[in-house]
Amino acid sequence: MKSILFREIQSFFGSLIGYLVIAVFLLLNGLFLWVFQGDFNILDGSFADLNPFFTLAPWVLIFLIPAVTMRSFSDEKKQGTLELLLTKPISVWQIVSGKFFGAFLLILIALLPTLIYVYVIYDLISPPTVIDSGSIIGSYFGLLFLIAGYTAVGIFTSILTENQIVAFILAVFMCFLFYFGMEGLASQFTPYNDFIASLGMDYHFRSISRGVLDTRDIIYFLSLSILFLSLTVFKLKSLKN
Repeated sequence: MKSILFREIQSFFGSLIGYLVIAVFLLLNGLFLWVFQGDFNILDGSFADLNPFFTLAPWVLIFLIPAVTMRSFSDEKKQGTLELLLTKPISVWQIVSGKFFGAFLLILIALLPTLIYVYVIYDLISPPTVIDSGSIIGSYFGLLFLIAGYTAVGIFTSILTENQIVAFILAVFMCFLFYFGMEGLASQFTPYNDFIASLGMDYHFRSISRGVLDTRDIIYFLSLSILFLSLTVFKLKSLKN
């Protein structure tokens, strides 16, 4: 698995993809949070907190992560190197896990510089003790779980087609469905609205963002990620056979 992971990271930073993803993520968040006037601008808000960032980031990532994962297997299929990859002395699970963690680490690297926002918020508020540190820490953990879910979905859609654009569109649609769509569906089925809403990522992301790590939220994200990685493995094995 390590060889696949390092290969993915090397391919990301061996071209403009890795640098572009990090730059776009930081630029979009920076502009909306500190430059553009509006609901997301922290300086224009009544309270100096990071809630605007944790509201905006999932929507930026819903497009950015599929842009990273769309080439994971679709490019291998198009270039004809997937068959060669499957002949290597590693299991299908190791191949999928390597692809998954490679993309996950790239997004994690893009997320790390945003910790500077925490310092800026502390600098803006006097006294700094009024900041809800638990909520900030919980929200960052929520983003990590959300990134894992998005990445697993993106890896799965990339195995379905050799066309990267199709893989991208499918991943964006499915991530949108699981992040926001379930809440919309819940409003249409009133007797089951709580259950349907609980199937969405946003429901559990908001729960973790309160600063309390509930095992139900962790199990949800882990189950979702494992589900889509398992579907990827199943599809890859069918191609192998």
